[in-house]
Amino acid sequence: MSKCVKESRLVRKYSDIFKKMADVYGMPTWRQHLPPVDELVSTILSQSTSDLNRDKGFFALKERYPNWEAVMNAPEAEVIETIRPAGLSNQKGPRIQSALRFVAAERGEINLDFLADMPLEEAKEWLVRIKGIGPKTTAIILLFAFGRPAFPVDTHVHRVTRRLGLIGPKVSAEKAHDILPEMGDPDTFYAFHLNIIRHGREICRARGPKCEICPLQAYCDDYQGRLAAD
Repeated sequence: MSKCVKESRLVRKYSDIFKKMADVYGMPTWRQHLPPVDELVSTILSQSTSDLNRDKGFFALKERYPNWEAVMNAPEAEVIETIRPAGLSNQKGPRIQSALRFVAAERGEINLDFLADMPLEEAKEWLVRIKGIGPKTTAIILLFAFGRPAFPVDTHVHRVTRRLGLIGPKVSAEKAHDILPEMGDPDTFYAFHLNIIRHGREICRARGPKCEICPLQAYCDDYQGRLAAD
């Protein structure tokens, strides 16, 4: 199969899956989840933990400090203790303070609003200059804080798109950030991302996926492959 034919097939498959999930789960419309700097901090806190623990750490910071400048200038040990419920606080505390210092040094203030008007690829390049910030955090900030056409690939998105065959079995989550946005209209990224996560949590789970009730059976390479093997 030529690369052109394969890419065309994947574009159609992406479109079919997007429409099917919209039928099943609805069509989420974009809303700003958090202000940009809040999204940056929250996403750092989310690394290797649950949403519940992430939120505990985030709201502990918001309750203890009046603004992000105060977090940046607080004693490191104090920040670590404050975000302990989020897990890995010894790593995340210094990482948050370092990120805030980077923004302040580059912009003269802790503000990311300028990213709204920066060309998308330049905005991505600017964000990944922050130590500890990779393509997932970059895409989350751009999509959820600004409504820009970035496609975050978290654990659920990586697992589900790999099983479906939208990405290859050996494609890393980092590489998937470049591949998936090429398949669909940018206007679909927000709804597709949220619906894939919901599908991954409710049906296509890491352990014990509920393949027997999955509405995406017809599009799933993993399911169809096991069906053919039987």
